[in-house]
Amino acid sequence: MSNHPGSTAKSVRVKAKWLALLWLVPFAVFFVVFQVAPLVWVTINSLNSPEGWGLANFSKVFSSRFYMQAIKHSLEIAFWSSLIGMAVALLGSYSLRQVDSRLRDFVMAFSNMTSNFSGVPLAFAFIILLGFNGALTLLLIKIGLIESFNLYSKNGLIVLYTYFQIPLGVLLLYPAFDALREDWRESAALLGAGTWAFWRYIGLPVLTPALLGTFVILLANALGAYATVYYLTTGNFNVLPIRIAGLVSGDISLDPNLASALSMILVGLMAVITVAHQLLLKRSYHVAR
Repeated sequence: MSNHPGSTAKSVRVKAKWLALLWLVPFAVFFVVFQVAPLVWVTINSLNSPEGWGLANFSKVFSSRFYMQAIKHSLEIAFWSSLIGMAVALLGSYSLRQVDSRLRDFVMAFSNMTSNFSGVPLAFAFIILLGFNGALTLLLIKIGLIESFNLYSKNGLIVLYTYFQIPLGVLLLYPAFDALREDWRESAALLGAGTWAFWRYIGLPVLTPALLGTFVILLANALGAYATVYYLTTGNFNVLPIRIAGLVSGDISLDPNLASALSMILVGLMAVITVAHQLLLKRSYHVAR
């Protein structure tokens, strides 16, 4: 007696589902071991202090002008480098759509390479170009465009961060322009809409989700940057990643629990930014509809 075709199909679907879950196990193990477990460990240790369990580490951070300055510097550098980088990447991505495919492929390949150019090589390159005696710094001073430039200041770090934000922004924003159809522009032009009206009512609303997502990723990229700023300033500039690393390595004082509290503040900042991104994203979808 043969099985019913319906039951056979159902059995096949069940087996396929369990097979898919089985293939998901390695990823789940990897995610728990390298993502969830460290976060839980950091959270627990952030609540542990010589005074006992509680919020003493967070109280120490928020009552310290030194650590509050680190938070302020991190946010300012991340915000301005992300904003400037995204603006340049937006214009660059749009321009790439208008050029020859060979040049486009070259720029995309170059962006992919430079988005991973960081750490010691990047710090060394910027010292040669924009240090106190850098080639570009001396040239700009000689022709009278600037009087001086301090690469090791907050403004100098914004320039440095913007450098590696731009190629990442191009890689993230370039595919977003696939959503803009050429016949939309032609239809808008036939209805009397100019370039500004097209971008205001059609182009930017369509690109808003991609812009918001890119901005959040660039913020996260800048907030967590460590190697480049460390090697450029030898750890003397006050930003959160430098302070966390210093407390863990014990260069000045060893306090991994306080470092955990600073790490949780960094996680909290990213959580707030992500929630704000989701709210703005829902609003943009609502406006677009």
